[in-house]
Amino acid sequence: TFEGVSLRYPGAEEPVLEGIDLNLTPGTTTAVIGATASGKSTLVNLLPRLMDPTSGTVSASGTPVAELDLAELRRHIAFVPQHAYLFSGTIASTVSGVPEPDAEQRARVEWALEGAQALEFVSRMEEGIDAVVEPGGTNFSGGQRQRLSIARALYRRADLYVFDDSFSALDYATDARLRLALPTYVDGGATLIVAQRVSTIRHADVIIVLEDGRIVGRGTHPELMESCATYREIVASQMSEEEAA
Repeated sequence: TFEGVSLRYPGAEEPVLEGIDLNLTPGTTTAVIGATASGKSTLVNLLPRLMDPTSGTVSASGTPVAELDLAELRRHIAFVPQHAYLFSGTIASTVSGVPEPDAEQRARVEWALEGAQALEFVSRMEEGIDAVVEPGGTNFSGGQRQRLSIARALYRRADLYVFDDSFSALDYATDARLRLALPTYVDGGATLIVAQRVSTIRHADVIIVLEDGRIVGRGTHPELMESCATYREIVASQMSEEEAA
């Protein structure tokens, strides 16, 4: 829960976020959309306390996150950052976080890869989930790294799953299949998706529209098409791009 959350960097004239009120409820998907520099990534970075708000409160189950043990807080959050980074090892070890996963853990790795739409390309590799991952995942394409990073999040059992523009390198068909699979994998957890593409978030339970660090729209896709000029502009610009392509 965000209550009156604002964040201003030292010496900055304008806040990055201002007056944010938001509830992330178990079993629901909340999406955040907005232009570049609207405050989207800053908002999600407050959840695992990569930074703290200047004012207002971020709380988990009624307890301010600043009062929780940091490691304990982060154990409850599966976070997929905007730029996927993979540790060296094998696909099985980087997805599971276990140097030498056992049979049960390996089965869960394959399950997570399937949900992340990564099993298709992994199964084509000669060594499968034992294929080597170079530092940073440099031996995989951007889309493959994103899918492996998503699989790493789905492997975990978390209360909150955060995807910070994690689907941007995926084609539309893969994006759609992944979103269709997500409810099965998050198992009642709360999901927060930050995205630039309207197609990625149009079916979310609640869509938050950010502009200059403030919430200027809140609702479902049809509701925002009626009530929010900023959202309509985003939709119109993306339709024009697709029509022009």
